[in-house]
Amino acid sequence: MVFISQQFIEQLIQEDVPYFDLTTQVLGIGDRMGTIRFTTRAKTVLACTEEAASILRQTGAEVTTILATGEILDAGVTFLSATGNAAALHLAWKPAQNLLEYACGVATKTYNLVQIAQAANQNVMLYTTRKVIPGTKPIAVKAILAGGAYPHRLGVSETVLIFQQHLNFLGGIDSLIQQLPVIKRQVKEKKVIVEVKDMATAFNLAASGIDGIQFDKVNAETLAEAIPQIKSMNPTLITLAAGGINDANIANYAATGVDGLVLTAPYYAQPADIQVEMVCRGGFRDLL
Repeated sequence: MVFISQQFIEQLIQEDVPYFDLTTQVLGIGDRMGTIRFTTRAKTVLACTEEAASILRQTGAEVTTILATGEILDAGVTFLSATGNAAALHLAWKPAQNLLEYACGVATKTYNLVQIAQAANQNVMLYTTRKVIPGTKPIAVKAILAGGAYPHRLGVSETVLIFQQHLNFLGGIDSLIQQLPVIKRQVKEKKVIVEVKDMATAFNLAASGIDGIQFDKVNAETLAEAIPQIKSMNPTLITLAAGGINDANIANYAATGVDGLVLTAPYYAQPADIQVEMVCRGGFRDLL
């Protein structure tokens, strides 16, 4: 369960409805009763159905069907429906559809990447970066969890991940290794991980007692050769591959034997194809 605030839900509605729905108002159809249904057009991993239902309720509709985040559906399955007057249904329509298409798209892409990676290495895990599309973090995090991945870092307050930018101020790798016992003593309940771009630095760090190494843009062939050597030096060392990992190369990176793959690709998934159908109680119908 990921907490998404009511304020966030209301913001999604207000982005599309700053004051009122002019079209529904001038057509004079606001009081007519009807039903709205959301249906998959392709295999889809659901995400944020609960928040879409909250949008419907917030505008005054009554939710009658809802399937949970994380369910994997074939095409043609109605997973969310609600009844209400036309004013309520039209206010909720696009905010709910936009949310679902983005979140389910991310969840589905994440799921597909997990399947490809774990077919090559059943023990590898996928971790997504904090480079989310601005404004989407709560739903992006919920979506990648639904797809079977975990956040690499939700923010800089929770992990110790040392980049070259940090080393520029610290005095380089040698200075880090010298200070490592003090650093580890201060954060005993955390892992200390360093990002590297070359294997010489990686071997140096592995011998130092570092907890983990994140390889940035190191090609899969180099990693496949180096990971067994590094693990033999430090069997408990965490190894991560990051940088440019996508559908085309994820299997190769998984097969190197790294413990985890760090990627941003799921956040930029193609939106899920979701059909929205509205039916007037009197029989009028639109497919949207």
